[in-house]
Amino acid sequence: MQTNIPVKTERTLKLNIKNTLYIGCAFFSILMLWQMYNNYCPLFLDYLIRKKYGESNEFIIGIIMAADNAIAIFMLPLFGALSDKTKSKFGKRMPYVITGMALSAIFFPLIAIMFYIESLLGVIVMMGLILIIMNMYRNPAVALLPDVTPKPLRSKGNGIINFVGYIGAILAGGLALFLKIAKDSSVVDWEPTNKANAIIAFCIASFFMLLAMIILILKVNENKLIAENKADIEYGEKLSETLGEISDGKPLSKGDKKNIIIILIAVLLWFMSFNAIETFNSLFCKKILGDEGIASTIVIILTISSIITFITAAGLASKIGRKNTVLLGIFSLIVGFCVILLYFYFNKVFSDDFLKLIEANDNKLPFSIIPVYICIAICGFGWALININSYPMVVEMSSQNNIGKYTGYYYTISMVAQTITPVLVGLIMYKSDASLKLLYIYSAIIMLLAFGVMLFFKEKKHTKVSTKKGFDALDVD
Repeated sequence: MQTNIPVKTERTLKLNIKNTLYIGCAFFSILMLWQMYNNYCPLFLDYLIRKKYGESNEFIIGIIMAADNAIAIFMLPLFGALSDKTKSKFGKRMPYVITGMALSAIFFPLIAIMFYIESLLGVIVMMGLILIIMNMYRNPAVALLPDVTPKPLRSKGNGIINFVGYIGAILAGGLALFLKIAKDSSVVDWEPTNKANAIIAFCIASFFMLLAMIILILKVNENKLIAENKADIEYGEKLSETLGEISDGKPLSKGDKKNIIIILIAVLLWFMSFNAIETFNSLFCKKILGDEGIASTIVIILTISSIITFITAAGLASKIGRKNTVLLGIFSLIVGFCVILLYFYFNKVFSDDFLKLIEANDNKLPFSIIPVYICIAICGFGWALININSYPMVVEMSSQNNIGKYTGYYYTISMVAQTITPVLVGLIMYKSDASLKLLYIYSAIIMLLAFGVMLFFKEKKHTKVSTKKGFDALDVD
């Protein structure tokens, strides 16, 4: 690391909003694909397993969903390290990003086609293929932001790319809401009434993936951006919030080593909690509440709440620190999950006679779902605060030449969580008569553990740097 750069006591660092938005197009495609995958695939598997074997099995569904994620545990650090070492006229990240997005757009609709022809093996194989392709470019796509962004501005930048990404998640939720595969009110033995809707939804998603890819190709010149931001990035290194000095070839300090372990354990736990909801909430809403549309509405509300938070609270960490911001986010999720549980409990959702109550109420919920949606909005606020700050906290430990490696740590541990949790919660639900009714209990307990772990993270006293506020902090010359 260079040491001959004079450090000014005040220097304005500005985040280029246009470039950051363009970089976010890659994250748009990732979150859109991921949300489509989590909305539709559990329903595909539930129906096809039931059709083939006579009954559904949440444990088997969990294993299938987790098996695909297990691939990422090996791929994410591999492609992170490969992209760190890649040199080309297109940059070190963009070749992986463009190739991955193109292949995803081509093969993604094949999952829905396999469901349409009722091939369980075909659905599983195509799910695995898409996960392999997506994990080729997920790490490089995310590492592109810290490559061109000074450390003090990475939380703001991460908020912007999450903003773009969550627009993709809203699109996915809207497609799932309006292009349902089952319009009947049957809960347990539901049948798909319009399988073609799945193909339409997946093809629309592929179209938007291609559109995002074209924007990236036309607007993002990786090598040029790195050259233009070199001076600010070097200055930002001196404002690092790590406990020790970060430089190439120098090991982390003892305090930073403890911090990286703590933050990665916390990442594992909160992804285990949140992914359980992502994986099984469509089944929960269909088989417990009687309406898969509720799950799609939850996705939309969660995403809109997160987007609002990305815009309004991107600078919160500069006031209270990243650790406290993340703790606030975890606490918000715990509150949201627990209030939902209490609301369901007092409205007898977990009673054996609840399905009869739905039938007696003309196949509609016998209570208002609005309080649940309010709690989901609180969860979206919390999840956004976590996402804005947790990834920058990990790559804060990196030098400019191994960002892909540390991005690999972050996303590998998140994929470990998403491999463990579908199997674990699926087994718990399978072994218990309560089954899907345990879903939110599981997530609340695991999120509480994440809060406890995060308390041990030691944060350096915040270094104040002159930055603009609100949207002004995101302006360009």
